[in-house]
Amino acid sequence: MPRIKILTERELRQIVPLDLVAVQCIEDAFYSLATKAVEMPPILRLEIPEHRGEVDVKAAYVPGLDGFAVKISPGFFDNPKLGLPSTNGLMVLLSSKTGLVQALLLDNGYLTNVRTAAAGAVAAKYLARKDASVAAVLGAGIQARLQLQALALVRPIREARVWARNFSKAQTVAQELSAQLGFPIIAYAEPRKAVAGSHIVIATTPAAQPILRAAWLEPGQHVTAMGSDAEHKNEIDPAAIVRAELYVADSLTQTRRLGELHHAIATGAVASDASFPELGAIISGSKTGRAGEMQITIADLTGTGIQDTAIALLALAQAKAAGAGMEFES
Repeated sequence: MPRIKILTERELRQIVPLDLVAVQCIEDAFYSLATKAVEMPPILRLEIPEHRGEVDVKAAYVPGLDGFAVKISPGFFDNPKLGLPSTNGLMVLLSSKTGLVQALLLDNGYLTNVRTAAAGAVAAKYLARKDASVAAVLGAGIQARLQLQALALVRPIREARVWARNFSKAQTVAQELSAQLGFPIIAYAEPRKAVAGSHIVIATTPAAQPILRAAWLEPGQHVTAMGSDAEHKNEIDPAAIVRAELYVADSLTQTRRLGELHHAIATGAVASDASFPELGAIISGSKTGRAGEMQITIADLTGTGIQDTAIALLALAQAKAAGAGMEFES
C-alpha cells in the first residue's frame, strides 16, 4: 500500500531552516521556470473580506522532478488581534508519475515564509549592488524579520532600518533582530527617512495604498516588493516602475494581474503589453540584470507555485535524510 509521510510545523522548522540551502533551492526554481516547460496554473484565490481573509492555492509541475506540490495558503490579517498568526496553511506533495499523495506538510505557512524570504534574497543577489550594506524594511511582521535575515545571507549588511505604521512594533522588531543578526537595526517613525541612504529597500506589508514613493528613490538603490500578492494590494508608487532603470518580475503573467506592475498598468504609467525580464531569465543569463552601480532596480515578487514545489521537495528530502516525520498507509 502507498505510504504518506506527515510532517508537522515543528519538524519542518528543524529540517528546513532559512539558510543558503533554502536560498539555493529557490534560485534553482527560478532558473527552472526560465529554462524548462513548467506547468504553473494561475493562482486560485478566495476572498473572505469580512474577516480580512484570503486563501491562495498555488501549484506547479517541473518536468523531471518526482513530485509536485499543491499549496493552500490562508492569510487572515486581523488574526494578530486574536493572538493568532496572520498566515497559515499546508502543502500536499504528490507523485509526478502516479498522482498519489507522497507527503502532507502541515507547516502552518512556515515553508511559504521561508521560500518567500529566500526569493527576496535571490532577487537581491542578482539585482542589488554587490557592496550593498544598508537595508530598509517597510513593515514589522514575520516577513520583515525573515527578509532581513535572508538578505544578510547574500549581502554584507552592516546596518538596517525598520519602519511600520505601529512604531512600537517596529522598535520591538529592531531590538530583537539586532540581537539575532548582530548588526545595528534602528526603528524609524517616517518611511522616507528609513529609505534615505539605504542601498536595499524591502516592502513587506499588505498595504492597499503605496507606502514607498517614487520621489524617495535614490540612484543605486534596489527595491524588493513582496507584499502585493493580490489585486487590491499596492506597496509601491506606480511611478516608481517608470523611474526604475530595471524592473524585474518573478512571473510577468502574475505581476501584470496582481503585482506592483498591475497598478502601474491600471494608472496608465506603463503600457499593458510592455515587456520586462523575469528573475529566472536573469539567473539563467538570457536577460541582463543590473548594468551599473547607479541604476535603480525593482523586483516585483508575487509568489509562484514553482517556489512551493521546490521547497516542498526540499522538505521531503531533508525529512528522509533526518528520519523525520511519521508514515501512514493511505
